[in-house]
Amino acid sequence: MSPAASPTVIPAAVPVAPAPAPAGLCATARIGAVADGRGSTALPLLAGEGPLALRRTWAARRGRCHAGRRHERPLGGDHLRVEATAGPGARLVLRSAAATLALPGRNGEPARYDVRLRLGEGAAVRWLPEPLVSVRGSDLRVRTRAELAPTARLLLREEQVLGRTGEAPGLLRARLTVTRDGKPLLDQELACGPGAPGGWDGPAGLAGHRALGQLLVVDPEFAKAPPQAGMLGEFAALTPLAGPAVLVTALAPDALRLRELLDSACAAYGW
Repeated sequence: MSPAASPTVIPAAVPVAPAPAPAGLCATARIGAVADGRGSTALPLLAGEGPLALRRTWAARRGRCHAGRRHERPLGGDHLRVEATAGPGARLVLRSAAATLALPGRNGEPARYDVRLRLGEGAAVRWLPEPLVSVRGSDLRVRTRAELAPTARLLLREEQVLGRTGEAPGLLRARLTVTRDGKPLLDQELACGPGAPGGWDGPAGLAGHRALGQLLVVDPEFAKAPPQAGMLGEFAALTPLAGPAVLVTALAPDALRLRELLDSACAAYGW
């Protein structure tokens, strides 16, 4: 006689919570530049996602390549990244097609925009994006990091506009960190808009200006003959750094005047 069959127990279905949806858009642009050995620069890596679509805008006949980015409008919760590497002897110019607008999101979370630049020996990079506009109600955190080999050269421009015409700004927090040969060269942080530490718009801060920017130039030649510190107008100054680098900072009533000040500094010193 066969033994009685064992009962089969089927566990009750356990409801599984759906995975949380991402808070916002995540997109990364990656650029790799290498010297081709014939006096030019090639771009073996040029990959972008979403609003960070990349394209070549000029042939590299003179050892320079341009990669243009479409305009970006980061919303609260978005996380955008740009990662660019210039190998030994490479020349790279990075520009954006239009201004970046920081817009408020639906969930109140901040947007993040990270830029990382790596420069090998003898490489030269120009990072020249269009202005970043902090729109009312937005919350944007920008982090820019540049890592340079001892003989690398960098020209980096940053421009921030606090609000559109007749509009109050959003909250903008920006940090710029630069290292050369693994050692700190510059580490500064900026916070403007509602929620920023008090005094950012006072006489010791922006003094009512709504456009601010800076131009950082790192060049080994400065070790021999660094530019002298001085004013470049009522609201612009040139400051040599503790290394072969100088920093130009400027305030202006609007983006147009700010660009004029920074362009004048470039022209005056042949940068």
